[in-house]
Amino acid sequence: MRQAERLSWALTALVVGTWLALVEVFWLPLRVGGVLVPVSVVVAVVGNLLLPAGALRWSGSRLVAVLPAVAWLVVALGAMVRRPEGDLVMTGGGATGVVNLAFLMIGVLAAAFSVGRVLAGPRRPAVSPQNARAPDPAGSGTGGAR
Repeated sequence: MRQAERLSWALTALVVGTWLALVEVFWLPLRVGGVLVPVSVVVAVVGNLLLPAGALRWSGSRLVAVLPAVAWLVVALGAMVRRPEGDLVMTGGGATGVVNLAFLMIGVLAAAFSVGRVLAGPRRPAVSPQNARAPDPAGSGTGGAR
């Protein structure tokens, strides 16, 4: 049962990381009133910081926790490659190029920081009803103050 649960968390982490990266890539050229709005950069930082930590908390596996960052990187790098038809999602000129570069650099930095924190930190057990328990009571347990 544990392997099936871990596999489902791995699939969930991959799907969420891929979906978030796709949304961010297609938000890159977002303009409001003709002004470029770099919302993708902010979402990339927040997503890349929160997803690995959340995946570790829920799955209890460091390998599963790394998957959203890897999926994000694959999608971001894939958006820079020209397709055979000539389509290119991430272009490199003008203000859009600056936002694209900031998206890549800051997004990768946030993902690397989060993955490093997940891999270096103590292992946390997965949160589930079976291993959830009440917190330990405060105090010495003798009934008197010391």
